[in-house]
Amino acid sequence: MITLHEVYEQGTEPVRQAVQAFGDRHPLTPADANAEPDWKTAEKHFTHLVEVIMGTAALRQPHPAGTIRRAENEAVQLLLTLNTVPNYRCPICVKQRRGPL
Repeated sequence: MITLHEVYEQGTEPVRQAVQAFGDRHPLTPADANAEPDWKTAEKHFTHLVEVIMGTAALRQPHPAGTIRRAENEAVQLLLTLNTVPNYRCPICVKQRRGPL
């Protein structure tokens, strides 16, 4: 599965900005708006987004690579879309604070 770092390295400038904004949603010190991103948490949440988008579809496929790639692409599209929303919150952070659905 692609990592958030790989998305950044391989991405266009808008993708890089979206990755940086996603990282900024995960500050090392939550009370400090200017804190460095907690990239470990951002990476875990990006992976979780891909898994949520993918669902169990990849498990049912004899060759799940195509399904995984589509889910990765959709997760990147989600980051790009969220980047147009001012002050958005990470959907994984929101879900974890709210508890199970």
